[in-house]
Amino acid sequence: MADFAEIGNTSEVVAEDVWIPLVDEPIGSIVSQLQSENPDVDALISSPGRILAFRTFAYIRVGVLLGRLLVDNDVPAYDGTETWVESLLREERHRAAVVAELRAVAAEIAADPRYADGEQIGPDDDTRARFREFAKKQLG
Repeated sequence: MADFAEIGNTSEVVAEDVWIPLVDEPIGSIVSQLQSENPDVDALISSPGRILAFRTFAYIRVGVLLGRLLVDNDVPAYDGTETWVESLLREERHRAAVVAELRAVAAEIAADPRYADGEQIGPDDDTRARFREFAKKQLG
């Protein structure tokens, strides 16, 4: 019979201790970069609840996709200049596959009624128009 590993006391671990490293990891950076390059994704996930759900599922699904791409494609041996992820994403077809996965996640989150009642982040178009008129009157 194998010995069991002893599990230490985790009661003092707070959510921030776990969340921060996940966000700072390469997957989070990749998702953020590609999301910023594709504003159509942001348009679908404009509420705090949708953003949280999107990031959660996008990190998982992009990670799985990148793992699958790694298994299915040869990457050069690591020489210290770029990671296997960077090597994969240099190829347009792989980058397009990751962006398509991000769009699919965003579309699924946008269509899910559980996230429909979230408040939009930032002003809506009417508020922006009113502000422009106000600024024009105030500034001249």
